[in-house]
Amino acid sequence: MTGLGWRGCWRIARRDLHRGFRGLRLLFICLFLGVATLATIGGLTAAITGEIATKGQVLLGGDVEVAMSQREASAAEKAAFRREGALSETVRLRAMAQRVGEGDGPSAVLTELKGVDEAYPLYGALTLKGGRAGPMRADELVIGQALADRLDVKPGDGLRYGAATFRIRGIIAEEPDRVGEGFTLGPVALTSMEGIRRTGLIQPGSLYESKYRIRLAAGADAGAAGERLNRAFPSAGFEIKDRDGAAPGTSRFLERMGQFLSLIGLAALAIAGIGVSNGVASYLAIKRNGIATLKILGASSADIARIYLMQIGAVAMLAIGCGLAAGVVLPLGLVTAMRDILPVQPGFAVAPWPLVTSALYGLLIAFIFTMPPLAHARTLPAAALFRETVDRRRGVDRASMIAVGAAGAAAVALALGTAREPWFAAAMLGAVAAMLALLTGMGLLVRHGARRAPAPRRPLARLAVANLHRPGAQTSALVVALGLGLTLFVTLAAIQSSLSAEIRNTVPRTAPDQFVLDIPIAGKDRFLALVAKEAPGASVNMVPTLRGTIVAYGGQRVADLKQLPEGAWFLRGERGVTYSDALPEGSELVKGQWWPRDYAGPPLISLDREAAEVMGVDVGDTLTVSVLGREIEARIASLRQVNWETMGFNYIMVFSPDTLRSAPHSLSATITTKGGTTKGGSEGAMTRALLAAFPSVSIIAVGEVVAQVTVLLGQMSTAIVLAGSVAILAGIAVLIGAIAASRQARAYDSVILKTLGATRGQILGAQAIEYALLAGVLALVALGLGLAAAWFVIVRIFDFHWAPDWLLVLSTLGAGAVLTLGIGLLGSIPLMSVRPARALRAL
Repeated sequence: MTGLGWRGCWRIARRDLHRGFRGLRLLFICLFLGVATLATIGGLTAAITGEIATKGQVLLGGDVEVAMSQREASAAEKAAFRREGALSETVRLRAMAQRVGEGDGPSAVLTELKGVDEAYPLYGALTLKGGRAGPMRADELVIGQALADRLDVKPGDGLRYGAATFRIRGIIAEEPDRVGEGFTLGPVALTSMEGIRRTGLIQPGSLYESKYRIRLAAGADAGAAGERLNRAFPSAGFEIKDRDGAAPGTSRFLERMGQFLSLIGLAALAIAGIGVSNGVASYLAIKRNGIATLKILGASSADIARIYLMQIGAVAMLAIGCGLAAGVVLPLGLVTAMRDILPVQPGFAVAPWPLVTSALYGLLIAFIFTMPPLAHARTLPAAALFRETVDRRRGVDRASMIAVGAAGAAAVALALGTAREPWFAAAMLGAVAAMLALLTGMGLLVRHGARRAPAPRRPLARLAVANLHRPGAQTSALVVALGLGLTLFVTLAAIQSSLSAEIRNTVPRTAPDQFVLDIPIAGKDRFLALVAKEAPGASVNMVPTLRGTIVAYGGQRVADLKQLPEGAWFLRGERGVTYSDALPEGSELVKGQWWPRDYAGPPLISLDREAAEVMGVDVGDTLTVSVLGREIEARIASLRQVNWETMGFNYIMVFSPDTLRSAPHSLSATITTKGGTTKGGSEGAMTRALLAAFPSVSIIAVGEVVAQVTVLLGQMSTAIVLAGSVAILAGIAVLIGAIAASRQARAYDSVILKTLGATRGQILGAQAIEYALLAGVLALVALGLGLAAAWFVIVRIFDFHWAPDWLLVLSTLGAGAVLTLGIGLLGSIPLMSVRPARALRAL
């Protein structure tokens, strides 16, 4: 018989392939899950970041944005802005909105108040519910729906900001530059520039932000325009963004979260690959007699490889195609379902690159895990195939192993080449590989230990132990499957409970009740007296508040750096700055000395220890900070450990008092009441009293901040759990594959046992003991692996505190063990119906 050739092989493969993919369904499910997960995560991330990039001008409000804190641009600066193009000016600050008149609900709410000029917006349109917004009078404003709901107000009602009263003109339907404004602590309200000046909230030292958006001429280079402005005013402390980086914080978060979820999907696909291998091994075991018959009739090993590679490849391609289709459709559904929580609303668009990479991953994983069992069936002689039920031989030729190694290297290269942070991706892939290697080694140890262990006296227990090491036992595959499932259950439980504990356990114990901003320096004594009257015994911490930008350190200017150091988030824009004659609350001095109380020499600064490590500076080095447009070069006198979890006033930079005392600024305070109560019985009473005495202050209720952070953490936890659930499904598929791969051997065993008089209950009981032994051995291993993985995610990736709920983790481990055992027994039930005569004739 001559070689069949590709056409002849395809003819046999097509005829032999069952239309319902019998025997290859597990292969289909595993590949579909992995590819669909990767394509969906990649597509959703690409859609959101692509929308931000496409609508950069609208989201930013211009081609170039120049921002500064606690001051407005000078006449010379504005003239330079206008030379670049059309100019629009806005001022944004936090302010308390007070309802005019009686009504239900709170009477005052912290908001983000923005004043806009007549040119606003340069791109896009400010629209109201019912129509487009036109120029506003000085006594009018428009508000977001959230503010209308909080204060129970509607168009036509009145709101008071500071010393001015406004009439609500309408409810905002779309604020075009909302995403570009960044994170807000409260709902929004917009008025004219004249209107925001009427409030009296803009005073020397007030915390507000001025933004100047520039619309360039068609074809002009936005980056070059920003560089010209930086060179023209090097000491102004500008924060300049262009249309290509309209929302850098949002984009960075989405890219990092997308990368993390994509790596989880890739790990799920790798885990599913084991299921693919088990599924292919099970399928080839079913086709064992057919393969042997083809070999006896003269088919070569190459013909066998082609026939079954075509069958497996056809199913794999269909699974990958279905996964890609899901990756196209699911992002649209997710965008629709999460419309209220996404930063932008992307339309329907197919992102080709995530689909291409997902398909490549699917093809590589299918090849890697298909080749070993296929090579085993291809290289064994026909006689050995007929005897394989009772005479197991292993053999994979060198060429196949080289091909598998090359495909594995290609998969790793693809993962690292497409990752935004290759070292992070390498660590994730290395952790998955180490976990799989450890579980595989555990499987070999369990099999060896069962062979060496004394035989139990009870027959069922003795049979269960024998099942772990008998010829054809799938102990290693079962250990990997059970270990993966239990590890993933522990990991998700620990992650979710730690995220919940991040707020529940830390904030109520250490956080103040209220933050009060923009307190006039002249009103310090009156403020303290008022708090003492309204909340006797309350603890008050007051600090001076300014804003500053680090413009140079270690002899180099930040603007000249091509790339910021890893973790240098504090170099992006302005940060809080204060001065103090004593070590601030919530800080520990770790190096250097604090200046004397009466110090009046050259500027000194105390720096956060972690920030100093990132910048590579130490005590004695210099740091240049731009405050209110003036560059201050200070010597680093000390390094501090800042305890951020206190939620108090924690500043990276603290100056010696004489440096900033004469600069225009205001005070901020935290109020911590005993038991969280005031004389009026609520925080609302304190808020009303403070606003009556200080109309310009902004009051932040910690409870509201905690609620926002809780929602954010909840969304993050949901995303992690959903992505991790796919990995759990892949682990369950691996378990099903391991059971399927051993089906023929177990069918043979059950037939022999039933012939010798064993009942179905005894056979299932022996298998239940076998699975229980494996689960017991793996429980501690899975607990250790799952906790290590969860700790890495919580502490190293998200920088949260490690605080798992141990009862929940152990309960989840127990429930996972019961679930996996149940799946194993359910997979064994069909074997009980195999008739002895039919099974024995098939041998």
